[in-house]
Amino acid sequence: MGLRLLGAILAITLFVLVALEVPLAVNYRDRQLAELKNGLERDAFVLSSYVQSKLENPDTNELSTIAFNYSRETEGRVVIIAANGDVLADTDPLRDGIRNFATRPEVAAALEQKVASGSRYSQSLKTGLVYVAVPVSQGNEVVGVVRLSYSTSQVDARVHQYWALLALAGVFTLLVASVIGVLLARWVTRPLGDLADVARDIGDGELDARADAKHGPPEVRALASSFNSTAGRLEKLLVAQEQFVADASHQLRTPLTALRLRLEMIEAEIDGPALDDLEAAHSEVLRMSRLVDGLLALARAERAPGAGPTRIELSEVIAERRTTWEPIAHERAVEILLTGGSATATFDADSLSQILDNYIANALELAPAGSTLTIRTGVETHGSETFTAVHVIDQGPGMTDEQRQHAFDRFWRAEATRSELGGSGLGLAIVQKLAEADGGRAELRVAPGGGVDAVVLLPG
Repeated sequence: MGLRLLGAILAITLFVLVALEVPLAVNYRDRQLAELKNGLERDAFVLSSYVQSKLENPDTNELSTIAFNYSRETEGRVVIIAANGDVLADTDPLRDGIRNFATRPEVAAALEQKVASGSRYSQSLKTGLVYVAVPVSQGNEVVGVVRLSYSTSQVDARVHQYWALLALAGVFTLLVASVIGVLLARWVTRPLGDLADVARDIGDGELDARADAKHGPPEVRALASSFNSTAGRLEKLLVAQEQFVADASHQLRTPLTALRLRLEMIEAEIDGPALDDLEAAHSEVLRMSRLVDGLLALARAERAPGAGPTRIELSEVIAERRTTWEPIAHERAVEILLTGGSATATFDADSLSQILDNYIANALELAPAGSTLTIRTGVETHGSETFTAVHVIDQGPGMTDEQRQHAFDRFWRAEATRSELGGSGLGLAIVQKLAEADGGRAELRVAPGGGVDAVVLLPG
Protein backbone atom coordinates (compact mmCIF):
# COMPACT_ATOMS: atom_id res chain seq x y z
CA MET A 1 0.00 0.00 0.00
CA GLY A 2 2.87 2.35 0.81
CA LEU A 3 4.36 1.88 -2.66
CA ARG A 4 0.99 2.55 -4.30
CA LEU A 5 0.56 5.74 -2.27
CA LEU A 6 4.08 6.88 -3.12
CA GLY A 7 3.51 6.06 -6.79
CA ALA A 8 0.29 8.10 -6.79
CA ILE A 9 2.07 11.09 -5.23
CA LEU A 10 4.91 10.93 -7.77
CA ALA A 11 2.47 10.49 -10.66
CA ILE A 12 0.51 13.59 -9.62
CA THR A 13 3.75 15.54 -9.12
CA LEU A 14 5.04 14.47 -12.55
CA PHE A 15 1.74 15.42 -14.20
CA VAL A 16 1.83 18.89 -12.61
CA LEU A 17 5.48 19.36 -13.62
CA VAL A 18 4.78 18.39 -17.23
CA ALA A 19 1.68 20.61 -17.33
CA LEU A 20 3.70 23.57 -16.05
CA GLU A 21 7.15 23.11 -17.55
CA VAL A 22 6.32 22.07 -21.12
CA PRO A 23 4.29 25.24 -21.89
CA LEU A 24 6.93 27.28 -20.06
CA ALA A 25 9.71 25.77 -22.16
CA VAL A 26 7.84 26.27 -25.44
CA ASN A 27 6.93 29.83 -24.50
CA TYR A 28 10.56 30.62 -23.65
CA ARG A 29 11.76 29.36 -27.04
CA ASP A 30 9.06 31.32 -28.89
CA ARG A 31 9.92 34.44 -26.91
CA GLN A 32 13.61 34.11 -27.70
CA LEU A 33 12.90 33.71 -31.42
CA ALA A 34 10.51 36.68 -31.35
CA GLU A 35 13.12 38.85 -29.61
CA LEU A 36 15.72 37.79 -32.16
CA LYS A 37 13.40 38.66 -35.07
CA ASN A 38 12.55 42.05 -33.55
CA GLY A 39 16.22 42.80 -32.99
CA LEU A 40 17.12 41.83 -36.55
CA GLU A 41 14.29 43.93 -37.95
CA ARG A 42 15.40 46.93 -35.91
CA ASP A 43 19.03 46.53 -37.02
CA ALA A 44 17.95 46.03 -40.62
CA PHE A 45 16.06 49.34 -40.63
CA VAL A 46 19.07 51.09 -39.06
CA LEU A 47 21.39 49.66 -41.73
CA SER A 48 18.95 50.48 -44.50
CA SER A 49 18.88 54.12 -43.37
CA TYR A 50 22.66 54.15 -43.15
CA VAL A 51 23.28 52.74 -46.65
CA GLN A 52 20.40 54.59 -48.34
CA SER A 53 22.59 57.43 -49.65
CA LYS A 54 25.37 55.06 -50.59
CA LEU A 55 23.26 53.05 -53.02
CA GLU A 56 22.99 55.94 -55.49
CA ASN A 57 26.57 55.30 -56.58
CA PRO A 58 27.36 52.06 -54.74
CA ASP A 59 30.91 51.40 -53.64
CA THR A 60 31.13 47.66 -52.93
CA ASN A 61 34.22 48.07 -50.75
CA GLU A 62 32.54 50.66 -48.54
CA LEU A 63 29.36 48.60 -48.33
CA SER A 64 31.35 45.47 -47.50
CA THR A 65 33.11 47.37 -44.70
CA ILE A 66 29.76 48.43 -43.23
CA ALA A 67 28.42 44.91 -43.50
CA PHE A 68 31.48 43.27 -41.94
CA ASN A 69 31.56 45.77 -39.06
CA TYR A 70 27.97 44.88 -38.20
CA SER A 71 28.61 41.16 -38.64
CA ARG A 72 31.66 41.31 -36.37
CA GLU A 73 29.60 42.85 -33.57
CA THR A 74 26.51 40.64 -33.86
CA GLU A 75 27.75 37.43 -35.58
CA GLY A 76 24.85 37.80 -38.00
CA ARG A 77 25.05 37.65 -41.78
CA VAL A 78 24.52 40.89 -43.75
CA VAL A 79 23.62 40.97 -47.42
CA ILE A 80 23.20 44.31 -49.19
CA ILE A 81 21.37 43.91 -52.51
CA ALA A 82 20.85 46.31 -55.37
CA ALA A 83 17.45 47.02 -56.89
CA ASN A 84 18.06 44.48 -59.64
CA GLY A 85 18.86 41.73 -57.11
CA ASP A 86 22.63 41.80 -57.51
CA VAL A 87 24.59 41.31 -54.29
CA LEU A 88 26.66 44.38 -53.44
CA ALA A 89 28.03 43.10 -50.13
CA ASP A 90 27.78 39.75 -48.35
CA THR A 91 29.53 38.84 -45.13
CA ASP A 92 29.13 35.13 -45.68
CA PRO A 93 28.65 34.10 -49.29
CA LEU A 94 27.55 30.53 -49.62
CA ARG A 95 29.61 29.84 -52.71
CA ASP A 96 31.15 31.71 -55.57
CA GLY A 97 29.01 32.54 -58.55
CA ILE A 98 25.72 33.03 -56.75
CA ARG A 99 25.48 36.81 -56.81
CA ASN A 100 21.84 37.60 -57.54
CA PHE A 101 19.13 37.17 -54.87
CA ALA A 102 16.20 38.55 -56.82
CA THR A 103 14.47 35.16 -56.77
CA ARG A 104 14.66 34.79 -53.01
CA PRO A 105 11.11 35.17 -51.62
CA GLU A 106 12.10 37.57 -48.84
CA VAL A 107 14.19 39.70 -51.27
CA ALA A 108 11.40 39.77 -53.83
CA ALA A 109 8.97 40.91 -51.12
CA ALA A 110 11.37 43.64 -49.95
CA LEU A 111 11.80 44.89 -53.52
CA GLU A 112 8.04 45.39 -53.50
CA GLN A 113 8.42 47.61 -50.41
CA LYS A 114 7.40 44.92 -47.97
CA VAL A 115 9.21 43.83 -44.83
CA ALA A 116 9.77 40.09 -44.95
CA SER A 117 10.83 37.96 -41.99
CA GLY A 118 10.76 34.31 -41.10
CA SER A 119 12.77 31.27 -40.10
CA ARG A 120 13.85 28.15 -41.88
CA TYR A 121 16.35 25.32 -41.62
CA SER A 122 19.47 25.67 -43.76
CA GLN A 123 20.56 22.38 -45.26
CA SER A 124 23.90 23.84 -46.30
CA LEU A 125 24.67 25.35 -42.88
CA LYS A 126 22.98 22.57 -40.96
CA THR A 127 21.33 25.03 -38.62
CA GLY A 128 18.16 27.02 -38.22
CA LEU A 129 18.10 30.57 -39.60
CA VAL A 130 16.06 33.65 -38.70
CA TYR A 131 16.03 36.30 -41.43
CA VAL A 132 14.67 39.80 -42.07
CA ALA A 133 14.68 41.65 -45.41
CA VAL A 134 13.75 45.37 -45.48
CA PRO A 135 13.60 47.66 -48.51
CA VAL A 136 15.98 50.61 -48.92
CA SER A 137 13.85 53.38 -50.39
CA GLN A 138 14.41 56.86 -51.75
CA GLY A 139 11.01 58.43 -51.94
CA ASN A 140 8.70 55.92 -53.51
CA GLU A 141 11.52 54.10 -55.27
CA VAL A 142 13.22 50.97 -53.89
CA VAL A 143 16.95 51.28 -54.51
CA GLY A 144 18.01 48.14 -52.66
CA VAL A 145 17.45 45.60 -49.92
CA VAL A 146 19.19 44.90 -46.64
CA ARG A 147 18.88 41.29 -45.59
CA LEU A 148 19.99 40.14 -42.14
CA SER A 149 20.07 36.51 -41.05
CA TYR A 150 21.09 35.00 -37.80
CA SER A 151 21.80 31.39 -36.87
CA THR A 152 19.46 30.06 -34.19
CA SER A 153 22.27 27.91 -32.73
CA GLN A 154 22.96 30.44 -29.98
CA VAL A 155 19.27 30.86 -29.33
CA ASP A 156 18.93 27.07 -29.28
CA ALA A 157 21.84 26.87 -26.86
CA ARG A 158 20.14 29.32 -24.50
CA VAL A 159 16.83 27.50 -24.92
CA HIS A 160 18.44 24.12 -24.27
CA GLN A 161 20.21 25.55 -21.23
CA TYR A 162 16.90 26.86 -19.97
CA TRP A 163 15.25 23.52 -20.65
CA ALA A 164 18.05 21.77 -18.75
CA LEU A 165 17.42 24.07 -15.79
CA LEU A 166 13.74 23.24 -15.97
CA ALA A 167 14.58 19.53 -16.10
CA LEU A 168 16.89 19.85 -13.09
CA ALA A 169 14.20 21.76 -11.25
CA GLY A 170 11.75 19.00 -12.14
CA VAL A 171 14.12 16.28 -10.96
CA PHE A 172 14.75 18.16 -7.73
CA THR A 173 11.01 18.60 -7.28
CA LEU A 174 10.49 14.87 -7.85
CA LEU A 175 13.19 14.06 -5.30
CA VAL A 176 11.60 16.36 -2.76
CA ALA A 177 8.20 14.88 -3.57
CA SER A 178 9.69 11.38 -3.17
CA VAL A 179 11.05 12.21 0.27
CA ILE A 180 7.79 13.83 1.31
CA GLY A 181 5.87 10.93 -0.26
CA VAL A 182 7.92 8.33 1.62
CA LEU A 183 7.38 10.15 4.90
CA LEU A 184 3.68 10.58 4.17
CA ALA A 185 3.31 6.96 3.07
CA ARG A 186 5.02 5.74 6.22
CA TRP A 187 2.90 8.05 8.33
CA VAL A 188 -0.25 6.65 6.77
CA THR A 189 0.65 3.00 6.10
CA ARG A 190 2.79 2.12 9.11
CA PRO A 191 -0.16 2.35 11.54
CA LEU A 192 -2.22 0.33 9.06
CA GLY A 193 0.55 -2.27 8.86
CA ASP A 194 0.72 -2.43 12.65
CA LEU A 195 -3.06 -2.79 12.72
CA ALA A 196 -2.86 -5.68 10.24
CA ASP A 197 -0.14 -7.35 12.35
CA VAL A 198 -2.24 -7.00 15.49
CA ALA A 199 -5.27 -8.43 13.67
CA ARG A 200 -3.10 -11.37 12.57
CA ASP A 201 -1.86 -11.87 16.13
CA ILE A 202 -5.41 -11.89 17.47
CA GLY A 203 -6.35 -14.39 14.78
CA ASP A 204 -3.44 -16.56 15.97
CA GLY A 205 -4.77 -16.51 19.52
CA GLU A 206 -2.99 -13.54 21.11
CA LEU A 207 -6.16 -11.93 22.41
CA ASP A 208 -4.30 -9.31 24.44
CA ALA A 209 -2.66 -7.76 21.35
CA ARG A 210 -3.62 -4.13 20.74
CA ALA A 211 -3.01 -1.64 17.93
CA ASP A 212 -1.20 1.68 18.36
CA ALA A 213 -3.89 4.35 18.49
CA LYS A 214 -1.53 7.28 19.15
CA HIS A 215 0.23 7.68 15.80
CA GLY A 216 -0.82 8.22 12.21
CA PRO A 217 -3.64 10.19 10.59
CA PRO A 218 -6.74 10.91 12.68
CA GLU A 219 -8.83 8.47 10.65
CA VAL A 220 -6.33 5.65 11.24
CA ARG A 221 -6.13 6.47 14.95
CA ALA A 222 -9.92 6.34 15.15
CA LEU A 223 -9.90 2.99 13.32
CA ALA A 224 -7.24 1.64 15.69
CA SER A 225 -9.26 2.78 18.73
CA SER A 226 -12.39 1.09 17.40
CA PHE A 227 -10.40 -2.05 16.63
CA ASN A 228 -8.90 -2.11 20.14
CA SER A 229 -12.36 -1.69 21.65
CA THR A 230 -13.70 -4.58 19.57
CA ALA A 231 -10.67 -6.73 20.39
CA GLY A 232 -11.14 -6.01 24.10
CA ARG A 233 -14.77 -7.06 24.03
CA LEU A 234 -13.87 -10.17 22.02
CA GLU A 235 -11.15 -11.07 24.53
CA LYS A 236 -13.54 -10.71 27.45
CA LEU A 237 -16.15 -12.82 25.67
CA LEU A 238 -13.75 -15.63 24.78
CA VAL A 239 -12.04 -15.60 28.16
CA ALA A 240 -15.44 -15.78 29.87
CA GLN A 241 -16.45 -18.66 27.60
CA GLU A 242 -13.22 -20.56 28.22
CA GLN A 243 -13.42 -19.86 31.93
CA PHE A 244 -16.96 -21.17 32.02
CA VAL A 245 -15.96 -24.38 30.23
CA ALA A 246 -12.96 -24.85 32.51
CA ASP A 247 -14.92 -24.10 35.69
CA ALA A 248 -17.88 -26.23 34.67
CA SER A 249 -15.62 -29.13 33.75
CA HIS A 250 -13.70 -28.83 36.97
CA GLN A 251 -16.85 -28.63 39.11
CA LEU A 252 -18.44 -31.61 37.35
CA ARG A 253 -15.51 -33.90 38.08
CA THR A 254 -16.29 -34.21 41.79
CA PRO A 255 -19.98 -35.24 41.54
CA LEU A 256 -19.19 -37.59 38.65
CA THR A 257 -16.45 -39.26 40.68
CA ALA A 258 -18.80 -39.60 43.65
CA LEU A 259 -21.54 -41.03 41.40
CA ARG A 260 -19.14 -43.57 39.92
CA LEU A 261 -18.02 -44.68 43.37
CA ARG A 262 -21.63 -45.09 44.55
CA LEU A 263 -22.44 -47.17 41.47
CA GLU A 264 -19.41 -49.37 42.11
CA MET A 265 -20.43 -49.79 45.78
CA ILE A 266 -23.95 -50.95 45.00
CA GLU A 267 -22.84 -53.11 42.07
CA ALA A 268 -21.96 -55.96 44.48
CA GLU A 269 -25.39 -55.85 46.07
CA ILE A 270 -27.46 -56.10 42.89
CA ASP A 271 -27.93 -59.06 40.59
CA GLY A 272 -30.30 -60.12 37.92
CA PRO A 273 -31.67 -57.82 35.20
CA ALA A 274 -31.00 -54.74 37.31
CA LEU A 275 -27.28 -55.45 37.11
CA ASP A 276 -27.27 -54.83 33.34
CA ASP A 277 -28.90 -51.45 33.86
CA LEU A 278 -26.36 -50.62 36.55
CA GLU A 279 -23.45 -51.50 34.25
CA ALA A 280 -24.96 -49.35 31.50
CA ALA A 281 -25.28 -46.46 33.94
CA HIS A 282 -21.69 -47.00 35.04
CA SER A 283 -20.53 -46.88 31.39
CA GLU A 284 -22.41 -43.62 30.84
CA VAL A 285 -20.79 -42.11 33.93
CA LEU A 286 -17.37 -43.16 32.66
CA ARG A 287 -18.14 -41.61 29.25
CA MET A 288 -19.29 -38.38 30.88
CA SER A 289 -16.13 -38.30 33.01
CA ARG A 290 -14.00 -38.64 29.90
CA LEU A 291 -16.01 -35.86 28.24
CA VAL A 292 -15.51 -33.57 31.22
CA ASP A 293 -11.78 -34.36 31.29
CA GLY A 294 -11.58 -33.62 27.58
CA LEU A 295 -13.36 -30.28 27.97
CA LEU A 296 -11.03 -29.33 30.79
CA ALA A 297 -7.97 -30.32 28.75
CA LEU A 298 -9.24 -28.39 25.72
CA ALA A 299 -9.89 -25.29 27.82
CA ARG A 300 -6.39 -25.49 29.26
CA ALA A 301 -4.92 -25.94 25.77
CA GLU A 302 -6.71 -22.84 24.50
CA ARG A 303 -5.82 -20.68 27.49
CA ALA A 304 -2.28 -21.88 28.20
CA PRO A 305 -0.94 -24.22 25.51
CA GLY A 306 2.25 -24.97 27.44
CA ALA A 307 5.47 -23.59 28.82
CA GLY A 308 6.51 -22.48 25.35
CA PRO A 309 8.51 -24.12 22.58
CA THR A 310 12.04 -25.26 23.38
CA ARG A 311 14.58 -27.41 21.59
CA ILE A 312 13.68 -30.99 22.48
CA GLU A 313 14.98 -34.44 21.61
CA LEU A 314 12.01 -36.30 20.14
CA SER A 315 13.35 -39.78 20.86
CA GLU A 316 13.22 -39.14 24.60
CA VAL A 317 9.57 -38.01 24.55
CA ILE A 318 8.54 -40.84 22.21
CA ALA A 319 10.34 -43.49 24.30
CA GLU A 320 8.63 -42.20 27.45
CA ARG A 321 5.18 -42.38 25.85
CA ARG A 322 5.93 -45.86 24.51
CA THR A 323 6.82 -47.05 28.00
CA THR A 324 3.55 -45.60 29.33
CA TRP A 325 1.35 -47.25 26.71
CA GLU A 326 3.12 -50.62 26.34
CA PRO A 327 1.08 -52.38 29.08
CA ILE A 328 -2.21 -51.46 27.39
CA ALA A 329 -0.77 -52.37 23.98
CA HIS A 330 0.38 -55.73 25.40
CA GLU A 331 -3.15 -56.44 26.69
CA ARG A 332 -4.48 -55.81 23.18
CA ALA A 333 -1.71 -57.89 21.54
CA VAL A 334 -0.37 -54.85 19.69
CA GLU A 335 3.35 -54.18 19.31
CA ILE A 336 4.63 -50.57 19.46
CA LEU A 337 7.58 -50.13 17.09
CA LEU A 338 9.87 -47.06 16.98
CA THR A 339 11.64 -46.13 13.71
CA GLY A 340 13.35 -43.13 12.19
CA GLY A 341 16.24 -42.50 14.56
CA SER A 342 16.90 -39.40 16.61
CA ALA A 343 15.49 -36.00 15.68
CA THR A 344 15.00 -32.62 17.29
CA ALA A 345 12.30 -29.95 17.04
CA THR A 346 11.32 -26.64 18.59
CA PHE A 347 8.19 -27.54 20.52
CA ASP A 348 6.76 -27.83 24.02
CA ALA A 349 7.55 -31.29 25.43
CA ASP A 350 4.32 -31.57 27.49
CA SER A 351 2.22 -30.61 24.46
CA LEU A 352 3.96 -33.26 22.36
CA SER A 353 3.31 -35.85 25.06
CA GLN A 354 -0.41 -35.02 25.05
CA ILE A 355 -0.51 -35.19 21.24
CA LEU A 356 1.17 -38.61 21.23
CA ASP A 357 -1.14 -39.86 23.99
CA ASN A 358 -4.19 -38.96 21.91
CA TYR A 359 -2.73 -40.46 18.72
CA ILE A 360 -1.66 -43.69 20.46
CA ALA A 361 -5.00 -44.04 22.28
CA ASN A 362 -6.91 -43.68 19.00
CA ALA A 363 -4.55 -46.11 17.26
CA LEU A 364 -4.87 -48.77 19.99
CA GLU A 365 -8.63 -48.30 19.87
CA LEU A 366 -8.72 -49.45 16.25
CA ALA A 367 -5.63 -51.66 15.91
CA PRO A 368 -6.50 -55.37 15.54
CA ALA A 369 -4.82 -57.97 17.72
CA GLY A 370 -1.45 -59.08 16.41
CA SER A 371 -0.84 -55.84 14.49
CA THR A 372 1.96 -53.30 14.85
CA LEU A 373 1.68 -49.67 15.84
CA THR A 374 4.62 -47.74 14.37
CA ILE A 375 5.90 -44.41 15.67
CA ARG A 376 8.24 -42.93 13.08
CA THR A 377 10.14 -39.64 12.84
CA GLY A 378 11.38 -37.88 9.73
CA VAL A 379 11.78 -34.55 7.93
CA GLU A 380 9.22 -33.08 5.53
CA THR A 381 9.23 -29.92 3.40
CA HIS A 382 6.00 -28.07 2.68
CA GLY A 383 6.54 -25.12 0.40
CA SER A 384 9.34 -23.05 1.90
CA GLU A 385 8.93 -24.56 5.39
CA THR A 386 10.73 -27.58 6.77
CA PHE A 387 9.15 -29.64 9.55
CA THR A 388 10.16 -32.55 11.73
CA ALA A 389 7.33 -35.06 11.35
CA VAL A 390 6.19 -37.62 13.94
CA HIS A 391 3.97 -40.37 12.52
CA VAL A 392 1.74 -42.74 14.54
CA ILE A 393 0.76 -45.45 12.06
CA ASP A 394 -1.74 -48.20 12.82
CA GLN A 395 -2.90 -51.19 10.84
CA GLY A 396 -6.57 -50.74 11.57
CA PRO A 397 -9.52 -50.29 9.18
CA GLY A 398 -8.54 -46.71 8.39
CA MET A 399 -10.83 -43.75 7.73
CA THR A 400 -12.68 -42.38 4.75
CA ASP A 401 -11.83 -39.00 3.22
CA GLU A 402 -14.93 -37.48 4.84
CA GLN A 403 -14.01 -38.90 8.23
CA ARG A 404 -10.47 -37.50 8.03
CA GLN A 405 -11.90 -34.13 7.01
CA HIS A 406 -14.09 -33.91 10.14
CA ALA A 407 -11.86 -35.80 12.57
CA PHE A 408 -10.49 -32.60 14.17
CA ASP A 409 -13.96 -31.14 14.78
CA ARG A 410 -15.07 -30.98 18.41
CA PHE A 411 -17.30 -33.81 19.62
CA TRP A 412 -16.98 -35.62 16.29
CA ARG A 413 -16.59 -39.41 16.55
CA ALA A 414 -16.22 -41.98 13.82
CA GLU A 415 -18.04 -44.64 15.89
CA ALA A 416 -21.19 -44.39 17.91
CA THR A 417 -19.44 -46.02 20.89
CA ARG A 418 -15.83 -46.12 22.00
CA SER A 419 -14.04 -48.14 24.66
CA GLU A 420 -12.31 -46.99 27.79
CA LEU A 421 -9.38 -45.39 25.94
CA GLY A 422 -11.37 -42.50 24.48
CA GLY A 423 -14.72 -41.53 23.10
CA SER A 424 -15.25 -37.88 24.13
CA GLY A 425 -14.76 -36.58 20.59
CA LEU A 426 -12.34 -33.91 21.86
CA GLY A 427 -9.00 -35.70 21.61
CA LEU A 428 -8.09 -34.65 18.08
CA ALA A 429 -9.44 -31.14 18.66
CA ILE A 430 -7.00 -30.87 21.57
CA VAL A 431 -4.23 -32.24 19.35
CA GLN A 432 -4.88 -29.57 16.73
CA LYS A 433 -4.89 -26.78 19.34
CA LEU A 434 -1.64 -27.94 20.91
CA ALA A 435 0.09 -28.36 17.53
CA GLU A 436 -0.92 -24.95 16.19
CA ALA A 437 -0.03 -23.21 19.47
CA ASP A 438 3.68 -23.83 18.84
CA GLY A 439 3.63 -23.35 15.07
CA GLY A 440 2.99 -26.97 14.07
CA ARG A 441 0.29 -28.86 12.19
CA ALA A 442 -1.80 -31.95 12.82
CA GLU A 443 -2.89 -34.18 9.93
CA LEU A 444 -4.50 -37.57 9.31
CA ARG A 445 -3.28 -39.47 6.26
CA VAL A 446 -3.87 -42.84 4.68
CA ALA A 447 -1.27 -45.33 5.93
CA PRO A 448 0.24 -47.99 3.68
CA GLY A 449 -2.07 -50.99 3.94
CA GLY A 450 -5.19 -48.92 4.68
CA GLY A 451 -4.68 -47.81 8.28
CA VAL A 452 -4.39 -44.29 9.64
CA ASP A 453 -1.16 -42.30 9.57
CA ALA A 454 -1.63 -39.67 12.30
CA VAL A 455 1.01 -36.97 11.76
CA VAL A 456 2.14 -33.99 13.78
CA LEU A 457 4.47 -31.58 11.95
CA LEU A 458 6.81 -29.77 14.33
CA PRO A 459 8.89 -26.68 13.51
CA GLY A 460 12.46 -27.82 12.79
